[in-house]
Amino acid sequence: MGFNSFGKIFSFTTFGESHGRAIGVVVDGVPAGLKISESDVQKELDRRKPGQSKITTQRKEEDKVEIISGLFEGKTTGAPMGMLIFNNDAKSKDYSNIKDNFRPGHADFTYEQKYGVRDFRGGGRSSARETAMRVCAGAIAKKFLAQKGIAITGFTREVAGICAKKTDFKAIEKNIVRAPDLDAAKKMEEAILAAKEEGDSVGGVVEVIAKGVPAGLGEPIYYKLDSALANALMGINAVKGVEIGSGFASTQMRGSKHNDQMRVVKGKTVFSTNNSGGVIGGISSGEDIVVRIAIKPASSIAKEQKTVSKKGRNVNLKVEGRHDPCLCPRAVPVAEAMVACVLMDLYLIAKARNASK
Repeated sequence: MGFNSFGKIFSFTTFGESHGRAIGVVVDGVPAGLKISESDVQKELDRRKPGQSKITTQRKEEDKVEIISGLFEGKTTGAPMGMLIFNNDAKSKDYSNIKDNFRPGHADFTYEQKYGVRDFRGGGRSSARETAMRVCAGAIAKKFLAQKGIAITGFTREVAGICAKKTDFKAIEKNIVRAPDLDAAKKMEEAILAAKEEGDSVGGVVEVIAKGVPAGLGEPIYYKLDSALANALMGINAVKGVEIGSGFASTQMRGSKHNDQMRVVKGKTVFSTNNSGGVIGGISSGEDIVVRIAIKPASSIAKEQKTVSKKGRNVNLKVEGRHDPCLCPRAVPVAEAMVACVLMDLYLIAKARNASK
């Protein structure tokens, strides 16, 4: 497996750059006979695409996906599925002033150190534009998992210190922040627009809940469910932290309170709480999988900042172009996609490992 690939049985490899001709993905390990269409994938992409509201970048990309292999008469064939999205609204001239200067918070400096060359147009391969292809792979995984009774829902839990107190799934797509609390959503939107007006950005927390996950997914040592989730989610641009279940709050609890006590009800084992976030010993418990990711403020801001040039000189830099003042709303479908890819991969592994299932 290369360094642009993810997964073991259900796996995908992405390619392309932010301002290149196209971005794409090859998804392998898709079981034959799965009914899926371009519209199924497009529905997920439309939630991630730029230009969808006043609090996202105004780059106008349709993100229209083309499935070019692995599908016949509306069903997967078992062959690798290739998908492409052509870039149509890249304005490379917006980045001419950073050709020789490193943007603070971006991968410009580290890419230069690692490769000795970098595509400065929109960040090239380091751009979050690549995540559109993760959403494509995730759309397949979500379709497969839905047939197994597994539903994955993501939302913005917090922005700029404003936390959604309610968790109403029906409210998520009724506001541009994708918060599950309409009252909090309004305050979040105001905070984002205030930062945008000042040429700045804000961070937040995105949460993903997976319901209907059966017990037994995950390997006990090197491919634990929680470690796989952490790996998948930390790989998303701008993510600086991952917590599962009670997460960091567990450090302030006693074991007697944190332990998810069990009992048998009508012949079924149930848990009194879900501080574990649905994962015990690296294996799913049958409870909801609950994960949260910390997303930093977007690095591309209009404020002038201090940085250095390729020639080692101190310079001042003002980033031009179109950028998100808050990454959380568009990160929601990406986080859902990566959780789905992990669960599908581990679901297929579990089936292969247990002949009785």
